[in-house]
Amino acid sequence: MLTRFSVPALHEVTRHLAAVASGNAAPDLVLTGARLLSTYSGRILPEREIWISRGRIAAVRPSGAWKGSGVARFDAQGGILAPGLVDPHVHIESSMMTACAFAEAALLNGTTTVFCDSHEIGNVLDVDGIEWMLEDARRAPLNIYLTVPSTVPATSPELETAGGDLTAEKIGALFDKWPEALALGEKMDFVGVCRGDERSHAVLAAALRRGRPVCGHVYGREFVAAYAASGVTDTHEAIDRDIADDLLDAGVWIFLRGGPPTTPWHSLPEAIKTITELGADPKRVCVCTDDRDADDVFLFGMDWVTRQLVTHGLKRETAWSIGSLHGATRYALDGEIGGLGGGRRADIVLLNDDLEVQHTWYGGTHVVADRRITPALETALEQRYEYPARAKASICLGEIPPLLPPLPTGPGTLHAIRVALPGIVSFHAPIRLETSPKDWAELCASHRLCYLAVLERYGQNGGVGRGVLQDFGLRGGAVASSVGHDSHNLVVAGDNEADMRLALETIRDLQGGVCVVKNGDIRAVVRLPIAGLLSDQRAPVVAAEMSALKREWVALGCTLPFMGFNLLPLSVIPEFRLTDRGLVMVNEMRLQPLFEAESP
Repeated sequence: MLTRFSVPALHEVTRHLAAVASGNAAPDLVLTGARLLSTYSGRILPEREIWISRGRIAAVRPSGAWKGSGVARFDAQGGILAPGLVDPHVHIESSMMTACAFAEAALLNGTTTVFCDSHEIGNVLDVDGIEWMLEDARRAPLNIYLTVPSTVPATSPELETAGGDLTAEKIGALFDKWPEALALGEKMDFVGVCRGDERSHAVLAAALRRGRPVCGHVYGREFVAAYAASGVTDTHEAIDRDIADDLLDAGVWIFLRGGPPTTPWHSLPEAIKTITELGADPKRVCVCTDDRDADDVFLFGMDWVTRQLVTHGLKRETAWSIGSLHGATRYALDGEIGGLGGGRRADIVLLNDDLEVQHTWYGGTHVVADRRITPALETALEQRYEYPARAKASICLGEIPPLLPPLPTGPGTLHAIRVALPGIVSFHAPIRLETSPKDWAELCASHRLCYLAVLERYGQNGGVGRGVLQDFGLRGGAVASSVGHDSHNLVVAGDNEADMRLALETIRDLQGGVCVVKNGDIRAVVRLPIAGLLSDQRAPVVAAEMSALKREWVALGCTLPFMGFNLLPLSVIPEFRLTDRGLVMVNEMRLQPLFEAESP
């Protein structure tokens, strides 16, 4: 069965495993004829076999040590057996798949455990959404643990509108109710934390008083000391060598984030230089994926990220340990996962010499064979969790309001958002206007602008933030998404109001999705009916839809990838953002008018 270890059976299971390891009872399965990657000693050991029983590793022995008959055997033919990968920080919702669907892509990539921060669905549906996601995760054939969302909403109600409001009391109740809740998720409001915001520190206290680790999210070396002093002990936002080095010396674990090289998620090549150039020990370093759309989950999984460590100078053995044992150790689960020792879960992968996953065993069950899912996994994936009806009616948007901002009049300053690859940071681009522009078309053409709008989706106040976006490249159409981080209001960009309106109407009518429109024609759409975030389809279907959308996205001229576009309303990442309340100067946490007329 594709299940997790049953704690009440611990006494019985350990007695049985000891009997198997001693040769007094037969294992259920023997993986033999392999080299073994030991994450404990940092070596690849020749000619080994693994005895598995009741979903656990009973013993590692020399190849051919088990002589008995009637036991299932698998000949690794000289391949490398290694522990399944452990992703210490991922947002399943960013894949646009349910947890059950996400498991398929994860296991194909050799990932058997993830620590997910479900703040996306928490922002939309509060505690109910998080608990529905946990029920989904319990049904999934994957070890899924929760880092409880810590920053919902991401900023104050004056700066944006969210559907959820996770107070310290609600967060504490989630810790107390759900054993899967092992840590506090990324504390995104790092400016508030470092300034001693009372609510932020009450949330930290809800985790710290329960002995739970606190995950982080921080930009800027000037914030590191105060952030660490507040109890934060990891971050995945180490974007370069120097801040990574500061964080390690401050006692903060760093998760090297790898992702598609053309996106903001590939900060690993710079941050790893704390090891390769400055000589830092990697013992408190992990790798993670953070966010992946459905297409990129297959193409750039944890296995790909782990191989990037080798590309950038680390040994294979060290790289795989960073991808497995280190993540387990960070959450004090190294006695359960992350290595091929006795008593550990039989979450095992078979690799070739390039560390590419050929086979995966989850709890001793063969779920991926020759890079394809097995019938056992196929059966498990069909037993999906059904989200309640309320999760599929989360977009409360009536008539689409006007989307274009008022045309500036007279001399003054127009405050644009400028995007630049890799795109995770957006810049304040003040544009000096000497006279009143004739119309928006003239102004946009002369300054490489398109329109940007963010619409409140929860039926609370009908707020609309209107702005302009520089260097996005879009021409002849519009793009829109119900996945505008982190409050997940609707975000739309375009060069004409008609296409922007059509894109939003499509998303509203579907109760969530991503849409590309050109000249009144819907070119691509990904349907996301669950909370406006998740598809109800299997992983390959969602990936195909996303792949088609990205082709149309590029054809429309968009320079910023889809995932980066979704961050434009995220008002905790520097330096200039747009929410449903308006433009936000992030480091100052204040609203900024779009146009400021020059004083007479």
